Amino acid sequence: MNFPRAAGILLHPTSLPGRHGIGEIGPEAHRWLTHLHGMSQRLWQVLPLGPTGYADSPYQTLSTFAGNPMLISFESLLEEGLLLESDLGNFPVFPGERVEYGPVIAARVPILEKAARSFARRASAQLKAGLARFEEEHHAWLDDYALFTTLKKHHGNGPWVEWPSPLVRREPKALQAARREHATGIRQAKILQFLFFHQWDALRREARARGVSIIGDVPIFVAHDSADVWCRPDLFHLGPDRHPTVVAGVPPDYFSTTGQRWGNPLYRWDAHENEGYAWWNSRLRSAFALYDIVRIDHFRGFAGYWEIPASEPTAVQGKWVAGPGRRIFDAARGVLGDMPIIAEDLGVITPDVEQLRDGLGYPGMRILQFA
Repeated sequence: MNFPRAAGILLHPTSLPGRHGIGEIGPEAHRWLTHLHGMSQRLWQVLPLGPTGYADSPYQTLSTFAGNPMLISFESLLEEGLLLESDLGNFPVFPGERVEYGPVIAARVPILEKAARSFARRASAQLKAGLARFEEEHHAWLDDYALFTTLKKHHGNGPWVEWPSPLVRREPKALQAARREHATGIRQAKILQFLFFHQWDALRREARARGVSIIGDVPIFVAHDSADVWCRPDLFHLGPDRHPTVVAGVPPDYFSTTGQRWGNPLYRWDAHENEGYAWWNSRLRSAFALYDIVRIDHFRGFAGYWEIPASEPTAVQGKWVAGPGRRIFDAARGVLGDMPIIAEDLGVITPDVEQLRDGLGYPGMRILQFA
């Protein structure tokens, strides 16, 4: 696919100015688009936008489909009538030059929960209709994600593999009981997801009006402690205890003598292929609903990936394993049509990676310092 020549800026929304501890996707993000337009910048690369877990990395999210509620704009919630100025009266003052994630999250969560609780009595009829449509359109992932994040909070935010066994194994009776017991929390989680997407959709409309295309990220691997793995353990290399048997990483190189052990569970590509790559089709469809252009992070993993036994503390004892190749992208193209994808082809790039990238017609990347 050919992309027109354009310039842009990489900036995760958390780095935008914000009066409430972290960058948001409300008025400041809209002002940012005005600045981009004024500087003739036509691209904004945002990186992943999912709800973060341990270490607050956007590349280790609790879901590949959900949005991060920490990005929801308090100012926009005030405008919608879901918050009152008095709700923010005792909000702490945080440094403007950095995000202190732990204290910021602790301060923001009660405010977001208050907005979710007020939705039924304060939201406009239009907003309530939007929530109903959102729940219908996104039920394939939303129901399980809302249950997952509610259970995670109930169990002290520990990893799902440490929950009671019936929940770990998703026994139907245990799930039904959990949905009844935690109905209020599940409802709030769904409302917060709607509010994220509601605000993001408004931002995307503004971006289009300003002639700015948004580049988002789809990391090849997902976090083990995620709704994705909890819901579909059959798609990953997991043992009977639901812990990974092999994990992702990269081999030793001139940057690290022990390589990098990322720890993500590896896919059972045979299981994905047997389903016609339906999970990946859904993942890419979701990404293109958020972004205009998608960068595939660690694209080389589709040609071949570094497999590390989960028992190994480093990446040294790993081995190369062939990936699914172009079959996964051909399957997605058959469902979604042509996709504006950028292949992140940095690192150990071999001829098979170049052949895959060029055969699909995806542009790659170059780091200016190394070009």
